[in-house]
Amino acid sequence: MKKSKKKKQKTIKQAGQSYPLKIKNSKFIASIYPVKTEKEAKDFLKRIKDKFNDATHNVYAYRIMTEEGIFQRANDDGEPHGTAGGSILYVLEMQKLINLIVVVTRYYGGKKLGKGGLMRAYTKSTSDLIKLLGTKKLK
Repeated sequence: MKKSKKKKQKTIKQAGQSYPLKIKNSKFIASIYPVKTEKEAKDFLKRIKDKFNDATHNVYAYRIMTEEGIFQRANDDGEPHGTAGGSILYVLEMQKLINLIVVVTRYYGGKKLGKGGLMRAYTKSTSDLIKLLGTKKLK
């Protein structure tokens, strides 16, 4: 858990899901949802895992404003350590986004992407969806 103070934070304008991003036969589908508690984040993650129950990985990261600061968490869901959830979290941190969860679902396509390829795929999936949906300043 990492805590930080509120500084010009933003959030997403709306929830949404991306069209599949295909890289070397793997398919990446990003889903984003506004949340205000860790329970809401975990509930959304469960819904995505149920919806894509045949996926190889459901990688996630979330950032939530609490009274103590920003609570954030990321999970690689079986991908090599630091290549997936951390990549999603990096995008959220760089764009100063809070009160949301991003889950990127991966269907493995039979070809390894390497650590750099995985990091780029998870970063691009997240960034593309945020750009598509838009952000707004947090009140």
